[in-house]
Amino acid sequence: MALVVQKYGGTSVGDPERIRAVAEHIARTRAAGNDVVVVVSAMGKFTDELLRMADAVSATRPPRELDMLLTAGERISMALVSMALADLGVEAASFTGSQAGIITDTDHTRAKILEMRPERIREALEVGQVAVVAGFQGVSTERDITTLGRGGSDVTAVALAAALGADVCEIYTDVTGVFSADPRVAPRARRLSRVSFDEMMEIAATGGRVLMLRSVEFARRHGVPLVVRSSFTWEPGTWIVEEDPTMEEAVVSAITDDTSEAKVTVGGVPDRPGVAARLFRALAEAGINVDMIVQNTGANGMTDISFTVAKTDLGAAREKCLAIKDEINAAQVSTDDAIGRVSIVGAGMKSSPGVTALMFETLSDNGINIEMISTSSIRISCVVRADRVGDAVRCLHTAFGLDAVQS
Repeated sequence: MALVVQKYGGTSVGDPERIRAVAEHIARTRAAGNDVVVVVSAMGKFTDELLRMADAVSATRPPRELDMLLTAGERISMALVSMALADLGVEAASFTGSQAGIITDTDHTRAKILEMRPERIREALEVGQVAVVAGFQGVSTERDITTLGRGGSDVTAVALAAALGADVCEIYTDVTGVFSADPRVAPRARRLSRVSFDEMMEIAATGGRVLMLRSVEFARRHGVPLVVRSSFTWEPGTWIVEEDPTMEEAVVSAITDDTSEAKVTVGGVPDRPGVAARLFRALAEAGINVDMIVQNTGANGMTDISFTVAKTDLGAAREKCLAIKDEINAAQVSTDDAIGRVSIVGAGMKSSPGVTALMFETLSDNGINIEMISTSSIRISCVVRADRVGDAVRCLHTAFGLDAVQS
């Protein structure tokens, strides 16, 4: 008998019909002889509606009360799924994050899990019940309700799978798996049957929208096999597992894109030790996360520092740079929100020369200028104009032989 953790996203439980379909699949999994733990998100866009309600009544939205409000969506889903299972003759019990033993820090709206105490979940499994857990939430060390931020339900599912020693954690969504590119951008993208944890982390970090980076990091750290599947077609999906050293990896597995960032350039900075440190310390203290960084080669004792931030942080980043401009003797601060990033990801890049050359040649041949570059051992990212991102994805997808064969 295997222990299976299944997570269902908002579209999977978006209405009563979808909830009944999910319950039927859970029942089939249980009938096959498996113990099942289910994690559910809020129905459809219910969380967005709660946020709109909060905005309508409060300009301050105290974080503690916002967490209390937002967790209501998942509690509704868990109860409805449990009721649907009861109609199918499947014993089920629903649990909030706190009842499931998910202990977090005190950082409201973006809490981190500190400890898992899933005793009540184990007890439910021991008596033959399906445990249905509200995702996205936990209880802090100060006994307040907390939420886990973006992708929180995925993190809940992976954390439970790790704590319970589950054989697999299945992530059900409205797509059939992880693709070689976003099919909306590259129509000839194909579903990948298998991706390594390292590849999936790079895909998630550079614009892949199927899994959040936090959940993949958690799964890798605790050795939890993941599979991404569609709750609409129930196709096999994509497995995310440890890299198999006995198998030859694809040179490039996926092309990702991201237009959610903007560029900040601090120009005319003295080219001496400590200047960059003061700049980025000021940004860090303001809670601004910096991604790609490029410092130009110094000339006449001066240099330019460019970096990317989330567009939502652009205003705050500009203000902080202007505030520190005189302190670091910078000449100017400029911003650009019309950029995008395109990345190639593949475990086989580590042992394949010529990948960088082919990427740059392909972009050049298509008249796409590269403004910034960053790399890891299995990823190359380029910043280009936002209106050329789609072109870049499609031409690279073809150049690296990822296009699906059309029948």
